[in-house]
Amino acid sequence: MVSYKASLFIFLSCMVFGEVWSQDRYAIHYRYKTSETYSLERPLEFLTADAIQRRVREGVPVDSTDLPVSGQYISQITPYVEKVLYHSNWLNASLVKAEINQIDSIKTLPFVEDVILVGRGKGPQLENSRKSYNEPLKIKGLNKRQQTFEFQNDILGIPHMHEDGYTGKGMKIAVFDAGFANADKISGMRHLFERDQILGTRDFVLPGTTDVFRSDSHGTGALSLMAAYDPDRMIAGAFDASYILCITEDVDSEFWIEEYNWVKAAEFADSLGVDIINSSLGYNIFDDVDMNYSKEDMDGMTAIITRGASMAALKGILVVTSNGNEGSLSWRTITAPADAADILAVGAISNSLEKAGFSSVGPTADGRIKPELVAYGTGVTLWRYTSGPSFSSGTSFSAPQIAALAAGLWEANPEWTRAQVKEKLLQSGHQFTNPDMNLGYGIPNYSRVMYGVVNELEETELAIQPTKIYPNPLDGNTLFVEYTQSNSCQLNLFSTSGQLINHWQLARNYQYTPFELSLETVTPGFYIIELQDGNGAELFKFWRK
Repeated sequence: MVSYKASLFIFLSCMVFGEVWSQDRYAIHYRYKTSETYSLERPLEFLTADAIQRRVREGVPVDSTDLPVSGQYISQITPYVEKVLYHSNWLNASLVKAEINQIDSIKTLPFVEDVILVGRGKGPQLENSRKSYNEPLKIKGLNKRQQTFEFQNDILGIPHMHEDGYTGKGMKIAVFDAGFANADKISGMRHLFERDQILGTRDFVLPGTTDVFRSDSHGTGALSLMAAYDPDRMIAGAFDASYILCITEDVDSEFWIEEYNWVKAAEFADSLGVDIINSSLGYNIFDDVDMNYSKEDMDGMTAIITRGASMAALKGILVVTSNGNEGSLSWRTITAPADAADILAVGAISNSLEKAGFSSVGPTADGRIKPELVAYGTGVTLWRYTSGPSFSSGTSFSAPQIAALAAGLWEANPEWTRAQVKEKLLQSGHQFTNPDMNLGYGIPNYSRVMYGVVNELEETELAIQPTKIYPNPLDGNTLFVEYTQSNSCQLNLFSTSGQLINHWQLARNYQYTPFELSLETVTPGFYIIELQDGNGAELFKFWRK
């Protein structure tokens, strides 16, 4: 016999799990693209003038993928589902919440081609409350002689681009990410709001929500690498561009629906006449193992997000996406949508201008070169918190730098098509004539695109110098350290027995003036100095006389 408490537990459990699983999300793909209301001869009825203007510039005809989903289909599936989330014109599909018995009924409708489970249900936590982030300033001792963002800008020729007057003005960039917490409070991005440079915001994880300044600050960091402007702390490449901010990534789970969110966001950005999409996202492993991709699926045709990225490119949008951070893992290769054709997948390099260990490698499953380009990605200076810039690593933060460079180049050459911008960037890569699967065509550069040459920085200031600690032995009180291997590091002073005596946080100095450390309180003797950053540690024997 089952006790009263056990019966109650079973009853409540069924209620709870019934509620959760009743909120499973499905993509209903339709067999035909019909329209009772719209005609390709009247595109202004379903596309904005800006979207049409881009198609004219690109020589891309308006086609059936631009037409809205059939109203008749929508009216017939709506009674079967708990909630309609949104419709995708490009995929000819509706995203819904429904129970399994409802889905079984929908599958019998003659105009339905397929119904795909794209997300397991979630409880109230889906309704994320607005979060506030406020972390301490991560850059120590930053001043005009120690502007850590300069290195990442210099290798791409951003300073010369700005000197020529190109800052992304008139360009529209969409950013798809997990959230933009603090972006509306950060001083270095205040101009975006004061000058009405935010054209639109949407949260496709919570359809119908326009508040994107919540949930996560990952997108904030990506945005800052294109849009930040504060001469004393950080200047990004395209601070005069206009931006469309979309949440497509659900930070609480990983399911296929996030790929559909991406495609819907691309349609929204397309409707606003976007020129460039920056996407610092990548997918291969999911919370439901049946959704996992194989390496063979990275073929440019399988993943929904990949197909959406290729569709965006066909519409004349330059898609710039992170190549993936799987280089040190067993997967090693790219993640979707980096495998898409006609886009730019961006890998990461270190200060030595070599591939960062975590950066994913190519090729695609069908043998295409990936990544196409690379930018600085280890200890990148970005802005995620109200207190000031900080450092982060990943291809998520190398991709936005390429998007900003593309915006400036396109501003300078408005007659170029998407394909021409992409080709010019590839041709400017430092290893264009000998691409590989680690760096692709290499590091692009504004001056190489515009003038066929690179600025002097690439051959002089960007050379990474060895670490120097002097005088050694030390007869006075001041130790000098010349450190250029990473944006930041910690210097630890140990006794020969391993006891930590003191430590300092160093921010990289691009003027190559040495750091001065006072050792006045350190007693004479032998010590070990350790310089530690994200790439490892260097050890030095040191004698204090």
